[in-house]
Amino acid sequence: MTAMLTYAEAVDHLYALGQELAPPVDGAPRRKFDLEHMRVLARALGDPQLRFPSVLIGGTNGKGSTAATLSSILSASGYRTALYTSPHLYHVNERIQVDSAAISDEDFARHYAHVGDVARNLVATGKLPHMPSFFEVLTALAFLSFAEQRVDIAVLEVGLGGRLDATNIVEPVLSILTDIALDHQDYLGPTIADITREKAGILRPSGTLITLPQHPEANQAIGEAAAGLRLNAISAANYIPTPEAIVREPSTSMQPIPRNHYVVSFAGQALEVNSPLPGQHQQRNIALALAAAAEISNREGSLFLQREGIGNKISNKTTIASVEAGIRGTQWPGRLEFLPPNLLLDVAHNPAGAWTLRAAITQLPDSQPRTLIFSCLRDKDLDEMTKILFPLFDSTSGDLARAHDHIILAPIPNPRAAEVEDLLAAAQRLDIPAHASPHLEAALTQARAITPTGGLIVATGSVYLVGELRHLATQA
Repeated sequence: MTAMLTYAEAVDHLYALGQELAPPVDGAPRRKFDLEHMRVLARALGDPQLRFPSVLIGGTNGKGSTAATLSSILSASGYRTALYTSPHLYHVNERIQVDSAAISDEDFARHYAHVGDVARNLVATGKLPHMPSFFEVLTALAFLSFAEQRVDIAVLEVGLGGRLDATNIVEPVLSILTDIALDHQDYLGPTIADITREKAGILRPSGTLITLPQHPEANQAIGEAAAGLRLNAISAANYIPTPEAIVREPSTSMQPIPRNHYVVSFAGQALEVNSPLPGQHQQRNIALALAAAAEISNREGSLFLQREGIGNKISNKTTIASVEAGIRGTQWPGRLEFLPPNLLLDVAHNPAGAWTLRAAITQLPDSQPRTLIFSCLRDKDLDEMTKILFPLFDSTSGDLARAHDHIILAPIPNPRAAEVEDLLAAAQRLDIPAHASPHLEAALTQARAITPTGGLIVATGSVYLVGELRHLATQA
């Protein structure tokens, strides 16, 4: 048995394991995904993932927002609800929550030591070819924590893809597919159809799928997967608000992009959606969460098995009031999040996310000066993202409203980060002026100095960028 680690030691050990998407070192081959390795580790830990019902959420964009909204609804409805998401903004504990409370440092270190001991024994006895990766260990740790806390239900965000993702060893009572777009093509395939087939790997024979109509290639691939598995497919389209149902709230200095506020029908009754997550795109994520909550409500009692160690039998817990309260209480920072007096944070990390952010920016007053802080990982489509976003901050465009705009580029503290030289080259290819800062703290200081009074600083391009800047801004 390994001596008990401190939290800091556990986190250091965890990062030393290597992450699935980290670049290979010294020409070593890229690690291949193999779900059987995760199953071997879980079996040695007592299969904790089978001791609670799970909802598994895959897709490209919107997974985390959907998971956070559904988790909040279920907690408000009285369920002891686990939430597993990735990546984190600042502290790794953020990924593992029960009823909105992150795992404690002490529990994190304790479970990490146990998973490490078991994994090393599996390697020593030849049952595993190598130590599990960062994400595999963290997923196993989360499952142990959730089982120990005897949660009623776990909402799990898939990390990458679906078919081979470490979370996919659960047997989900519901599978949700959010919007699918091009991302991680090196791992998931070059087309939306290829990527969708990987994402559809979270579906189960005779299981239940909740999704929305989306890109035609994705629709076709999802339909083919559903037909082959004889799924119960549920569309969340009925929970998308009609234009007349939306409450048009004005922008304010404290909420430049208004909350989502509208009424939909839920279980035959009027339900008020008043979500702190702004942006029209969130209406799709909220709809998916509502469809999942409705399905859980319909199956309350039968969904929660009365077997030793597997949840509790619960009935009639979900109400209109609890769903409304859960939506209002959703916590999911870094998604069009405004930090007064003038910082807007958004984790848009791929072209689809950049388009969503662009749509939100166009809702802002055109006369408002803007400064963009941008960076991204080098495995992202840098040229496409900059083509979408940089023209909105082009001080040389001839548009007088943009004359006082700026673009600041800075490196992210991550081994996968794009070099500042590459960021500058992307701006030069567009013939749009941009400045470089040595690090994100300097970028934020510079942005605050050059943005006129009443102007807005927009920071985006990566979860890692937003997490670091959010920490800097809230600690100031």
